[in-house]
Amino acid sequence: MSGARKNRGNGRSGPLDRVLGARAGRGGLDRLVENLGDGFARLREERGRGNKPRGRNLQFNLRNRLMLVGGALGLCAVALVARALDLQVISNDFYRQQGDARSLREIPIPTSRGMITDRNGEPLAVSTPVESVWANPKELAKNTERLPELAKALDVAPDELARKLAQRSGKEFMYLKRRINPDEARQILALKVPGVFSQREFRRFYPQGEAMAHVLGYTNIDDRGQEGLELAFDHELRGKPGTKRVIRDGAGRIVENVDLVRSAEPGKDLTLTLDRRIQYLTYRELRRALNDTGASSASAVVLDIETGEVLAMANLPTYNPNLPGAGNRDTHRNRAVTDVVEPGSTMKPVTVAAALSKGSVTPQTLVNTTPGWMPNGRYRITDTHNNGVLTVTGVITKSSNVGAAKLALPLPNDYYYNFIHSFGYGSKPGSGFPGESSGLLAPPQRWSGTTKATMSYGYGLSATPLQIAMVYAAMANGGKLIAPTFVKGQRNEGKQVLEPVVAGEIMRMMQTVTEPGGTAKQAAILGYHVAGKTGTTRKFSATGGYSKKYVSLFAGVVPVEKPRFSMVVVVSEPDPTKKGYYGGSVSGPVFRNVMDGALRLMDVAPDDIETWMAVQAAAEAKRQKQNGGKPVGPVVPASTRSAAKPPLRPDNAPIAAGLPATVAQASTHGGAQ
Repeated sequence: MSGARKNRGNGRSGPLDRVLGARAGRGGLDRLVENLGDGFARLREERGRGNKPRGRNLQFNLRNRLMLVGGALGLCAVALVARALDLQVISNDFYRQQGDARSLREIPIPTSRGMITDRNGEPLAVSTPVESVWANPKELAKNTERLPELAKALDVAPDELARKLAQRSGKEFMYLKRRINPDEARQILALKVPGVFSQREFRRFYPQGEAMAHVLGYTNIDDRGQEGLELAFDHELRGKPGTKRVIRDGAGRIVENVDLVRSAEPGKDLTLTLDRRIQYLTYRELRRALNDTGASSASAVVLDIETGEVLAMANLPTYNPNLPGAGNRDTHRNRAVTDVVEPGSTMKPVTVAAALSKGSVTPQTLVNTTPGWMPNGRYRITDTHNNGVLTVTGVITKSSNVGAAKLALPLPNDYYYNFIHSFGYGSKPGSGFPGESSGLLAPPQRWSGTTKATMSYGYGLSATPLQIAMVYAAMANGGKLIAPTFVKGQRNEGKQVLEPVVAGEIMRMMQTVTEPGGTAKQAAILGYHVAGKTGTTRKFSATGGYSKKYVSLFAGVVPVEKPRFSMVVVVSEPDPTKKGYYGGSVSGPVFRNVMDGALRLMDVAPDDIETWMAVQAAAEAKRQKQNGGKPVGPVVPASTRSAAKPPLRPDNAPIAAGLPATVAQASTHGGAQ
């Protein structure tokens, strides 16, 4: 006891003070524990000796230290709360992005392609909703035992499906079957195979089938235009798909629509200048011509003379645009705008117009074509027979090659070339149709000594059926050339290429071609004056020179008094043993049958009532004679019965309604199967 007091009297600290002091001095945790043990041992020793510790100082130090420890723990809790607040509220972008990457997705909103209609609002191309089945390869690979069942529903071989899955094992998306009927898609999804889903798409449908194939074209599996007007106006028709954010669960199912990123914009509708009824008439008559003549191909174009609108454009052979991959790719070509032919005798009215415009001749100028041929370098220019002395009008009526050459030879080369070129030969028509050809018209510097003479009757230059139709429309439109258009309401500016007086004279000359004594009596239409010109050319041989295969043409305008339609018919490689190969007998009937129906469908007034009345009177007299002289009721001549004007089509009638009876019975021909 005395020692302890002595120590306290000397100002020395107790055992606990020495322990705490040692912590600061030695600093190590192990030493702290050791010193605490020594301090408590000495404290017990002093108590055993009867010394009292300094409880007041010890109690004060413990409370301060407990407060210090509590404060430190409080600061740690505040720091944790502040960090959590920073991560979850203030600076949460990183973790939100990580979470979104696992569940939030942006998916497209499909939009429908714009509808294409004819000039009367009849649908020509529409988009219908379909379903596409897709899968997540990573998830589907975990359930390989379900592949045979899935392959059977998809109508594919299990090995093929497994191979396809293995090739895309690192992906999160692959199509299993696209653009299928929604009912079929529901049957596949009903299997509930993990990782298999469906999405909505749109598929193009063409109600008119083969009849409109070359003009409309078609779209691919992604609904992008590939040919025809579908390609030309793809940007306007396609529209813009939308986008939305969704949350998907682990199975890939959409559990919540989060946000609309961009609204879907449907494609714009397109109204064409085509008339579905005239188009089908053209297609039907071309089909009949190929069957009757044994030809390999045919094309036809119908233009509205005043506006340049394309009312019909058909080609054979054709294809079904609803199944574009099923046929021969060669049938996809729109021959009316891409394929060129030598215009043959359809060029003669242009040659005569050049001579009339130059002032070197008049319609009554005499041209001696005797003896039916003339030399042209090392070759001969020949007529089918000796026509003797003809007027300039007679050169057109009899289609004299010799007469045309004699009219062209005195003309200056540059003048003749520029005159032909002004009608659009050698230039693209400007219709905007993909792949349209400019034809071939060589400049005078490349002419040989025989070029001008052969060009006068349609050899040595080439043009498309659309270009020839433009030329005849210009002559019927007072000499004003208008670029063709496929879009209703879009009218191109005209260019005066021929004096109206000369254009009128040419029209009267061409009218004689379809009248008695002309070369195209089979193109005449009862009740209407028809102006036109036949053409027959040999096809160029791939080995050089001309082959023994022919191209038969007829280009015409109707009616003559107030011209409304210009039409060109081109039939390639007709069988001479059937209906011959001349344009008047092969292509003329196609023109007559199509125009006969079109004139009545479009309510065009007749301009040759006298002839119609004469034919009707003759038919009535014949019937009276057969009836023993007794009067009979009014008679409609047989040639006009099939083209009688049909009743107006009600809005809810099927597509076949509104056509002549001979058309309606087969209106579904060529449609989607």
